[in-house]
Amino acid sequence: MIAWGCLLAALCQVGTAEAANLDRTLQLLLRVHDVGPVDPGPDHDPALVELGRMLFYDRLLSGNRDISCATCHHDLFATGDALSLPIGTGGIGLGPGRIKGDGREFVPRNAPEIFNRGSREWTTMFWDSRVEEINGHFYSPAGPDLPEGFSNVLDIQAMFPVTSRDEMRGAVGDLDVFGYPNELAAIPDNDLPGIWQAIMMRLLGPDGAANPNVPSYMELFADAFPDVPFDELGFEHAAIAIGAYEAEAFTLLDSPWDRYLDGERGALTESAKRGAVLFYGRAGCVRCHSGSLMTDQEHHNILIPQLGPGKAPSAPEDRGRVEVTGYPLDRYRFRTPPLRNVAATGPWTHDGAYTTLEGVVRHHFNPVRSFLQYDASQLEEEELQHTVSDSVFDLVRMLPTADPRVVAPRYIAPRDMNDLLAFLESLTSPSLDDLVERNLPDEVPSGLPVDGAMPKE
Repeated sequence: MIAWGCLLAALCQVGTAEAANLDRTLQLLLRVHDVGPVDPGPDHDPALVELGRMLFYDRLLSGNRDISCATCHHDLFATGDALSLPIGTGGIGLGPGRIKGDGREFVPRNAPEIFNRGSREWTTMFWDSRVEEINGHFYSPAGPDLPEGFSNVLDIQAMFPVTSRDEMRGAVGDLDVFGYPNELAAIPDNDLPGIWQAIMMRLLGPDGAANPNVPSYMELFADAFPDVPFDELGFEHAAIAIGAYEAEAFTLLDSPWDRYLDGERGALTESAKRGAVLFYGRAGCVRCHSGSLMTDQEHHNILIPQLGPGKAPSAPEDRGRVEVTGYPLDRYRFRTPPLRNVAATGPWTHDGAYTTLEGVVRHHFNPVRSFLQYDASQLEEEELQHTVSDSVFDLVRMLPTADPRVVAPRYIAPRDMNDLLAFLESLTSPSLDDLVERNLPDEVPSGLPVDGAMPKE
């Protein structure tokens, strides 16, 4: 008995020593790669946040009054929509059950999660970074038409979904949910100021005060911007409020990984720690998923099969970043996604090509084989299965701009894969479970239905 006791004690000491070595290795890697807790960004005026909350969930911002920001970035689906490609205006339903309207196309790119976007570290928005800050200057699709007064890229991002015909604005000749002409759709595509002004006319007119149980938008704007005269309010103020709401509501920093970064060494399992050592070590994930945000905010072609309607002007292809920069080497390159809550935010990649976390991780270890052996049946939307471009010809077309750091095949052992997935699971915040309870309003000023809200008896 004594011998067995000594053996068990020795084994425990070995296990403790191994755990300590694992922590030391991980801590060293984090210092080498300059990884620390996420900067949550500045606090926001509660009145500004409340205005943004109402705008975020109100379908009044869409041309047909049938879709809100939250429809594609919903609390129920970890700030996404659980679809490979979103279904915009004209659609019916929410999340995986959403149905595309007659004659409508899918929105060309996956609806990304919107966690921790209030951090001061963000300098880009969208899969192609068409909203970007460089040396203190902001660049966007609006060019010189972008209003002044912005201090970050998150607020600027909110200016553009309302201008997209597929996403929120609608098509010429559309009627809204009440059968009235969609006046936003009648405005020319290149008249962004005209679109923004027309939305403000809705918000600050009778449409923005249709629900007597909720303060009107006129009151909410006055509370949020007390120093701005009524006649100087523009959609930029609405966008600033939406950005403030997103930053406050969706900054979640209580995952096991966040707690580990804050010094709680027992927050991670041994498997997750081994996965983190792989991530920041020989697996090389940190080369792109770098820094505290777990993204370099750069653009890479990792040979993701193309699917969906494509994006203008290269539809039915989506050539990514090149449409912003014009540089041929940017073809098929898309911004590295951040990874907080990644296990809950599928489908993954810019077009939602992968519907399992393991599938998209495996793709990174052998992109060429993964491309050529892509299984389109994993796509829930049967219509999208017939749009996949995964032939040898498609591969040859994409290879010239493929990232050499990932294109070469690498072996990953089963245990290493399990450990990597355990680490990625540790990025999930428990606060996801009560997002709906904390954020979702029962009603909005327009009186239009709120996606996901429980109907009143």
